[in-house]
Amino acid sequence: MEIALTIIFGLLGTAIGSFLNVCIDRLPAGKSLVYPPSGCDACQHRLSWLDLFPVFSYLSLRGRCRYCQTHIPQRIFWVELGTGILFAFLYWHYKFTPELPVSLFYGCILIVLSVIDLEHGLILNKIVYPVIIIALIINISLPEVSLHNFLLGLLGGAIGFLILFLPALIYSKGMGWGDVKMAGMIGLMTGFPRVFVAVLGGIILGGLIAIILILLRKKSGKDAIPFGPYLAMATTVALLWGDPIIKWYLHLFTM
Repeated sequence: MEIALTIIFGLLGTAIGSFLNVCIDRLPAGKSLVYPPSGCDACQHRLSWLDLFPVFSYLSLRGRCRYCQTHIPQRIFWVELGTGILFAFLYWHYKFTPELPVSLFYGCILIVLSVIDLEHGLILNKIVYPVIIIALIINISLPEVSLHNFLLGLLGGAIGFLILFLPALIYSKGMGWGDVKMAGMIGLMTGFPRVFVAVLGGIILGGLIAIILILLRKKSGKDAIPFGPYLAMATTVALLWGDPIIKWYLHLFTM
């Protein structure tokens, strides 16, 4: 039964991933998410349900539009597949607990923010601000959450914001204000003390990737490197395993 439910959540995730692709395409351009219906960007032909079947449509069409044979961006496939894998894993990890829908929602938000930042170098306020409000509501609405834990969420948001605020203030070309606001958002999502795993982990991961890219001459020291995806990856780790990581780290100083 558990295997069947995991597969069902994976398939649901691919369908949600298809909608996330719509968000990724349209939100930076300020377009409606519901109108017009999905169509080929090249030939403008309206897509049928066969063209929109997540993952499998891309594979069956070999990454080309059915009508004009234009290449479909690989990102469409990877977002659908990645969201499906994420949904399956989160169900397997949380089962039917209050944390499951919250983690699914946060996972979708992090995917959208990451891909938009990769493609456009933007962290959109129209995503971050509503999620901040939703995170505050979630923090006080979950059955096991007390006022104490709600305040820990606020503390996490403040710490996340402040960790990146000073670098952005000192060197705005290296750290965008969108990253600062995203750090505050993920601080609310993770709470204190897991915010340190999320934000500092993102800084470490982003720094390592930047060094590798520079050494491989894929980027120069003057090139902007999107920071949102690394914050998102570290936030996912913090949400799933933040507490054990913090206990392990603190244990190093008591040995």
